[in-house]
Amino acid sequence: MNLALAVAWYRYRASFRRRLSSYLSVMLLVALVGGLALASLAGARRTDSSFAVYLASTHPSTAALFSRYDDPQLGMNTGYTAALQKKIAHLPLVVRSATAIIFDANIDKSSIKGVHDHLGPGEEPPAFLGSLNGEFSSVDRVTLLAGKRPSPSSRDEAMMNAQAAREYGLHIGSVIDIPLYTDVAINSPKNFPPFLIAKVTMVGEFEASRDVIESDISALGSSAIIFSQGLTRELAPKCSTGTETFLIIKGGDVNATRVLKEVGQFDPIAQHFPAEITSSFLPVAQQSISPEAIALGIFGAVTALATVLIAGLMIGRLLRVGADELDTIRALGASRAMMLLDGLLGVLGAVVVGSLFAVVEAVLLSPIAPLGSVRHVYPDRGIAFDWTVLGFGFVALVAVMGLLALVLGRREVRRATTDRRSPPFKRENRVIRSMANSGLPISAVTGIRFALEPGRGRSSAPVRSAAFGAVLAVGVLVATVTFGASLDSLVSHPALYGWNWDYALLSGFGGAEDLPGPQVAKFLDHDRDISQWSGVYITKSTLDGQAENVIAENPGASVQPPILTGHGLEAANEVVLGTATLHSLHAKLGGTVKFDNGASKPLTLRVVGTMTTPAIGNNAGLGNGELVASSDFPTALLNIQSSTIPGPNAILVRIRSGVSPRDALRSLELVNYEVNHVPNAQGSGGGVVPVLRPAEIVNFRSMGTIPTLLASGLAAGAVAALGLTLTASVRRRRRDLALLKSMGSTQRQLATSIAWQSSVAALIGCVVGIPIGVVVGRELWISFATGINAVPTPTVPVLTLVLVGVGAMLFANLVAAVPGRIAARTSTALVLRAE
Repeated sequence: MNLALAVAWYRYRASFRRRLSSYLSVMLLVALVGGLALASLAGARRTDSSFAVYLASTHPSTAALFSRYDDPQLGMNTGYTAALQKKIAHLPLVVRSATAIIFDANIDKSSIKGVHDHLGPGEEPPAFLGSLNGEFSSVDRVTLLAGKRPSPSSRDEAMMNAQAAREYGLHIGSVIDIPLYTDVAINSPKNFPPFLIAKVTMVGEFEASRDVIESDISALGSSAIIFSQGLTRELAPKCSTGTETFLIIKGGDVNATRVLKEVGQFDPIAQHFPAEITSSFLPVAQQSISPEAIALGIFGAVTALATVLIAGLMIGRLLRVGADELDTIRALGASRAMMLLDGLLGVLGAVVVGSLFAVVEAVLLSPIAPLGSVRHVYPDRGIAFDWTVLGFGFVALVAVMGLLALVLGRREVRRATTDRRSPPFKRENRVIRSMANSGLPISAVTGIRFALEPGRGRSSAPVRSAAFGAVLAVGVLVATVTFGASLDSLVSHPALYGWNWDYALLSGFGGAEDLPGPQVAKFLDHDRDISQWSGVYITKSTLDGQAENVIAENPGASVQPPILTGHGLEAANEVVLGTATLHSLHAKLGGTVKFDNGASKPLTLRVVGTMTTPAIGNNAGLGNGELVASSDFPTALLNIQSSTIPGPNAILVRIRSGVSPRDALRSLELVNYEVNHVPNAQGSGGGVVPVLRPAEIVNFRSMGTIPTLLASGLAAGAVAALGLTLTASVRRRRRDLALLKSMGSTQRQLATSIAWQSSVAALIGCVVGIPIGVVVGRELWISFATGINAVPTPTVPVLTLVLVGVGAMLFANLVAAVPGRIAARTSTALVLRAE
């Protein structure tokens, strides 16, 4: 073995210059395409963990609860009590307690000069908050997007979140007046003057963790302004509406229930309002992020496979070229080991060096991740070293391609050491013969022959590599385009994510109040633009002990969410489940679940269908929730605002065919105006919304063009491989080119022959790769859409596919320019003298 290594090393040094271009081809392909694969896989891991990493950086609380609320009916006449907060903070298992004090205030719009509010339908006014003990700064720390945090000692500084800035046209430096009233004034029927008109300057813009990934329905109430600690200290004793207490608990979620029960023993408000465990919204956020991570991981896996396949063809070609010399070194007494090492030493070196560069490329591309909504608040968006992916990826690239090279090398040695007969005469390819007889120019026929016939002996060329590389490049690009078009179709067609109606009329505060039912029905029935409508209630219940969001409406209603399997709600003893809820309950169509509304006797409901859950009163993501009959709830439970004219929380509306959306919207806005003027109706119309997107769809829109850029990178790598393959083909066919030149072919004709060769390879890529790419893209999308509980309807962009085909032909001719120039400069005398 030592002798074999010595001989192989000598041969490697002696032939290095001659084989350098081939080694570089393998190295560059492994580095560029392999690096893209590693970057995608590492990016998928970074994206998948992005929200958890971001949340940990905010020093999150374990649980949040309302500990005070200014409501005389509940026996409370103030929204903040320092003694109560101190008592909660001294509980045995509480590590840290922080409070957010809520103030009942509104911006004096006349004080904002030069801007106007941009409140959309159903949007709530901003929440005014403050803290005296570190909430928003050291606990549940908000992310500063611009400007600075208010100075603790200041009385005239505040910061706003992005939604508050957008809704009111605010910016850093804006000065606003905020009238604030005492608790006594708020609870008194008399008109009291403001206790204080706070004039505050916006000094910063922030993002809170709960607002990073949210559906449109959640965003309707996420506008917030945070006062400085100095102003909060002045307002808290007299002007607070409520207090939310955030606890960091020893042992985390394990002890959260116990601590919350202890608080409830001395605080009745904590019993009245349900507490929230911080980790409870992690699954919802993860559900929104995981699809992106999965898609990126699939792309990385496909790219890794492409690396192995294309590099394998190039390695096979390189070993086949080297096999021409095996007979000579065998005659000189070389053993099988010497012959094998002679071919493998340089190849393995190229693979190892290329894999190292692939790791470097993956590290340099790491700032593209994470994708999605978390990206703008991610704590470290710079260079990242995912040693798990990079380490295993490097070992996998070297091991897989090294094993492939070993198998191919053994095959070449076996051929060289086996008695071989002269290959039988092969008839000319029928396609080539037909082209020759068709009257095509000699350059075209020559190029077609070069593209389809591998040749023999020293003139053999890697035509399979060129064709396969073209098929792979076109196929991957078409699959990506098909997947991307389907994603665009999902985002732009609300019916695919649960919103299969045209508009929704919301009650006040984003659907949290009641619409006056009889009056609304009268208005809608007299509206000629409306074809169908249905009133729905947004509430909660438990199914088999599991809490779920509920859409409740009349059985047989004409407007229901999209049904995926089974049928819609037709009777009071039925339930339609989101697909994710169906799986989490381990239920099945035709089976039963135990329904509990929390006030009446539990019912047994039969599962009759699955649906894509719309984002209306649903913050749990696509596929989560249930559709039941409104009669399954007592009237008082649906009328939580104690409205004198109770009714639904929202109206789902379909407009008549032929009615323009603008006219329909104008008509519905008139209905909303009339609802707001119904006498004694406590729950007014909040506005008309065309669509409310779930968190997944909002998150998809934030991905931008990065997936397309990654796919383009893979296609560019495949195009580069085609160029390298064509260059190798030209070198292997120097004898044929020299003969053509000696018989009168001009330099232009030789260059044109190479362009034809490249065009034929691209044509094969289009004819085979486009159908394969469409099939793969459709299947990937159907699997992806099913996984996120959307309606799995793929889209095939025909025009884009035509452009891909035209582009493939164009790039093929551009790539052929350099090999064509080399072919045109082939020296006739030099090549023929060598023969």
